[in-house]
Parts: sequence; structure tokens; C-alpha cells
Amino acid sequence: MPCKMTYRALDKAGITYRIVDVAEDAAAREYVTDELGYSQAPVVVIDDQDHWSGFRPDQISRIAQANRTPASGTSVTPTRKDQQT
Repeated sequence: MPCKMTYRALDKAGITYRIVDVAEDAAAREYVTDELGYSQAPVVVIDDQDHWSGFRPDQISRIAQANRTPASGTSVTPTRKDQQT
């Protein structure tokens, strides 16, 4: 549910993004879990210093107001194949 809520909020704010399913992408999973330290979906990455986990409308509003979009249009969504978000 938090993933879908994040997608909807990003769409509504006009922020472009790219979904990366870490169940399918081992490198992305390693980046999100080992380098960023997240275990909750979704993870939104703006750049190496600006990222968060979970549904965060406050962060989405901040990005929309700053007229910034995620680095390389990236929204990384950590999920396991047996987990629905």
C-alpha cells in the first residue's frame, strides 16, 4: 500500500520517476539495503544525500516545491516476490 500511495502522490505532484523492483534487481537491492540501510518499502532516492523510506507526503511536497525530480528519475521500490506493496 505505501508504494501505491507514493506513486500516486508523485504522479499528482508531477514528479517523474522510475520504479526499480529490487526483487528483480540484485544491485538495486544491495544499494537500498546495504548502502542506504533501508528495509521498508518504498525507498525514494533523489540523490546520494537525499532519500527516504515509506510513504512521505511531506518529502514529496518538498521535492515538488523545489521543482526537483529524483536523480535519473529514480524511485527505488524494495519488494520481495512474496510481498505486495
